[in-house]
Amino acid sequence: MSPVGVSKDNNAETQRRREDKTAMHENQVSGLIINAALEVHRAMGGPGLLESVYEEALAYELRMRSLMVERQKMIPLAYKGNLLSSGQKLDLLVEDKVIVECKATTEYYPIFDAQLLTYLRLTGIKLGLVINFGEKLLKNGIHRVVNGL
Repeated sequence: MSPVGVSKDNNAETQRRREDKTAMHENQVSGLIINAALEVHRAMGGPGLLESVYEEALAYELRMRSLMVERQKMIPLAYKGNLLSSGQKLDLLVEDKVIVECKATTEYYPIFDAQLLTYLRLTGIKLGLVINFGEKLLKNGIHRVVNGL
């Protein structure tokens, strides 16, 4: 097979994957995020590290799964039509469809859900996950927050 043929095949495959991801529903994206988070938690040896370490590792794992990830994405804030000079940062925005807030605490607080719901409302995004890597069993640290989904 010629290099040109390989290139065309690869370009077609890349385009197909891109189209498939565009068609993915928030729930499909969240499933991929949860699987990636479980892998990070397992590979890092469980709880005990800083939130930023888990966030960076999760972003890496998601990119390895060919997902588009924006880390520490700034979202503008307005008050009564006036753009505020202080914005707010999202830990992770995945595929422009799911916000992920990473935590690394021994206790889970309801304010984490409230914070994420506010982010969802401000951005118009419908689904978010709070993932607390501080839990011994990560499945106990995954909280789903919805905004009209």
